[in-house]
Amino acid sequence: MLSSNNRLNKTKDFDLVFKKGRSIFSKNIGVKVLKNSFKINRFGVIVGVKVSKLAVERNLIKKRLRTILRQENKKLLEGYDIVLIVLPELKNLKYQEIEKMLNNIFKKHRLYQKNKQ
Repeated sequence: MLSSNNRLNKTKDFDLVFKKGRSIFSKNIGVKVLKNSFKINRFGVIVGVKVSKLAVERNLIKKRLRTILRQENKKLLEGYDIVLIVLPELKNLKYQEIEKMLNNIFKKHRLYQKNKQ
């Protein structure tokens, strides 16, 4: 699980990332990234009711994404707010496919440290 320091909790933080952040969307997931003033990365995951009407499925998707983010955070550059927006097609993907897709998106955003790719 992500520590509380590494989570975006406040609505104003999400709004700032949505307003000023750069974004990449695929058919399964969207990622918005904004540089922050801290020495840590903070993550937010949004899974809407359109993805699944069942809270159990939405929570499972969030749990998988947070686990991937916790593992990848060690390899990422520091000082970013990152929001993941889940689209309905993601619920049909396996864990490894989601992990690979996020790796590709982080590479496109150039968020990986040069020596830890």
